[in-house]
Amino acid sequence: MTHQQAGQKNSGLIGFESAELELPDISRRKFALGAAAVVGLAALPNEAFASIPKFQAKPLAKPARFLAFDNLHTGETIKVTYWEKGQYIKGALSEINHILRDHRNNEVKRIDKALLDQLFVLHNKLGSRKAFQVISGYRSPKSNAMMHDRSRGVAKKSMHIEGRAIDIRLQDAALSNVHKAALAMNAGGVGYYPSSQFVHVDTGKVRHWGGA
Repeated sequence: MTHQQAGQKNSGLIGFESAELELPDISRRKFALGAAAVVGLAALPNEAFASIPKFQAKPLAKPARFLAFDNLHTGETIKVTYWEKGQYIKGALSEINHILRDHRNNEVKRIDKALLDQLFVLHNKLGSRKAFQVISGYRSPKSNAMMHDRSRGVAKKSMHIEGRAIDIRLQDAALSNVHKAALAMNAGGVGYYPSSQFVHVDTGKVRHWGGA
């Protein structure tokens, strides 16, 4: 749960174990059942998805959940276990809140835990071994208003203000695949911005849109 090379540009090349299922030597039938449980996440409504810790820990076959971020604006990187033994880890959440802060004024906001779970599952679905490169995490109301004035693509009441949205990409996954995997989860909003090279993910109502 420690920052790695905090304050130094790293370009996202962080090596860590991906969130792939760790299965013992079992039958093909049991393996198929386990895989089906993971795929079943795509059919969950957003309300149920937010309760992953209660009933999805076993299907995910992971005793812990971890995330890695590379903040492209500050150069900070982090790899952290944020959920373990049935509960979220307060110190790890604080580290995540910090690295996803508004880089314009260093204002920190509590990031929605459901968003972190969405990112964990998304990372697992893609089989990625790289950190999420962060284009935009939390935005203060002042920063969002400034961006809204400059671009019609920025919502006036953006979920970034609430700490419920993030714009990301992965070095080892095509942006189109990140988009498709996020849509398949059927959990929250998904925006696709290929020209700007990022996918927006949030914990609002299930919806999707394409951007420039």
